[in-house]
Amino acid sequence: MHIKGKPITAATGETAGAAEATPMAGDHLPRNPGMALDRAWVSSVRINTSAVERRVTALPGRRSVKKDHQAAWLLRAITCVDLTTLSGDDTAERVRRLCAKARQPVRADLLDALGMPAITTGAVCVYHDMIGAATAALSGSGIPVAVVSAGFPAGLSPFRLRLAEIEDSVQAGAQEIDIVISRRHVLTGDWQALHDEVAAFRRTCGDAHLKAILATGELGTLRNVARASLVSMMAGADFIKTSTGKESVNATLPVTLVMLRAIRDYHERTGHYVGYKPAGGLSTAKQALQYLALIKDELGDRWLRPDLLRIGASSLLGDIERQLEHHVTGRYSAARRHPMG
Repeated sequence: MHIKGKPITAATGETAGAAEATPMAGDHLPRNPGMALDRAWVSSVRINTSAVERRVTALPGRRSVKKDHQAAWLLRAITCVDLTTLSGDDTAERVRRLCAKARQPVRADLLDALGMPAITTGAVCVYHDMIGAATAALSGSGIPVAVVSAGFPAGLSPFRLRLAEIEDSVQAGAQEIDIVISRRHVLTGDWQALHDEVAAFRRTCGDAHLKAILATGELGTLRNVARASLVSMMAGADFIKTSTGKESVNATLPVTLVMLRAIRDYHERTGHYVGYKPAGGLSTAKQALQYLALIKDELGDRWLRPDLLRIGASSLLGDIERQLEHHVTGRYSAARRHPMG
């Protein structure tokens, strides 16, 4: 991809010769400590929906990705995937197969042809009951286990039970906790209640990183999305995430733009870095490239790393691998050549 006339190297996905006043990739970033609720800041949020829609509608035509650059960006996307299984019929064996795919998300022959070393996905995301199977299967890989919690996906179980669920998952070995907020706090404008809720979840997580799922498809307006994003970051969320994947509308580009602008605003005002995770609805390599381009435009290269970007997906990985094989061979392969496990 060419951004402002600068090529991106196939090996790293970075703009050649780019220099930024942000921490370099690989630097350890301090966690977002949060802050007291700033009601004036939240109340001041305004969203021009027409402008948001125009911005994202123009994105595909303004950001084309070809050949080696496309392969580089797709490889980068893989390293940011939270490879996920959240089905009622999950089994330990399914999770083990998923973890094997997380360890080797791209066939070795394709990586060799691309001149790439081994890569892994950003994490594996499961329900609490599958933590044992996931941690055992990922042992020694450095791939963290993320667990959905806090009454996922509705977030309507008793509060003490939601806290207990988080505590149990952390004790069982989860390194990242994806909680779901109470949508009613957003819909009724009770920002203090939302702040207190997310802050309590963050305290209970301890050293485990907290991803706050906003369930944006149920928040009604883009302004609510922006305000919920800010309040969750004020409460100490390490990531803000679009969706549970169970709503009728999940991640979209307009919602993504609004959340990215909230992250940028929060960073500019506080200096704290907060990650972003789109989830649900991303199933093709083309969509992944659009999201990466928008994130680069709005936040810069530093947010294109797994410590600040995750993509909640499962089927997406198969399509990316098919695109990489096409890049290497010139032919599209059958999906069965790229099994999830």
